[in-house]
Amino acid sequence: MRQENSFRRPVVGIIGNQHLINDQYVIHGGGAINSEAVSTVAGCLPLLVPTDPALVSVEELMATCDGFLFTGGRPNVHPDEYGEAETPAHGEFDRGRDAVALPLIRACVEVGQPIFGICRGFQEVAVAFGSSLHPEIRELEGRDNHRMPPEGTMEEKFELRHMVSFSEGGVFHKLMGAPEVMTNTLHGQGISAAGERVVIDGYAPDGTPEAIYIKDAPGFTLSVQWHPEWNAANDPVSRPLFEAFGEAAREWSKAKTNA
Repeated sequence: MRQENSFRRPVVGIIGNQHLINDQYVIHGGGAINSEAVSTVAGCLPLLVPTDPALVSVEELMATCDGFLFTGGRPNVHPDEYGEAETPAHGEFDRGRDAVALPLIRACVEVGQPIFGICRGFQEVAVAFGSSLHPEIRELEGRDNHRMPPEGTMEEKFELRHMVSFSEGGVFHKLMGAPEVMTNTLHGQGISAAGERVVIDGYAPDGTPEAIYIKDAPGFTLSVQWHPEWNAANDPVSRPLFEAFGEAAREWSKAKTNA
């Protein structure tokens, strides 16, 4: 009888985006650096999830995966999801992703299954728990332009550009071992009003929320507005985030196996 290998990496479902190639061919995808960070830093098995509610269900995804990474992406959460009308400033949308991600986030938080939100994923976690978003924060008085530079190499686009200051003694302060860190910034939208359970634990110098978690959640819910997947193995800010997320997924996997 063949003996089964007892080693199994926790499975992390990567919630990406739908894209059109040549205005005809639909693909489901996510940046390779997300998968690399999940595999090499979090120590988990990356699994790309098709963001189409006709193809997957929340229940199936939660039974299959041990945690979920909600990635960045050009499409924005539709303002219908936080009770506002669509305007040109809201940009592109991915309603299929909205329909998968938002109920999945709520369900995971309820039972303690780990989630980690990045950029759009950060905004999804915020919206899932009652937050609203500014469609274009660079147009607000006193705010900086947080968008990705339109020109330059990938290294230049993901360059560290501003500080993020954490709440003294808060979750992110403890995880990073520092009250503030330098991060990249590649986003246009940002939290306008935080939902009741959305704890803003870190801000950019211009007051833009950059780090959140969900109050009284039984599991890992840390989310950031910057992109820690870039250079995650070497960056001292990115690495602790993915390591902590990976450990949370391992704990969930062990508990599921022993149940």
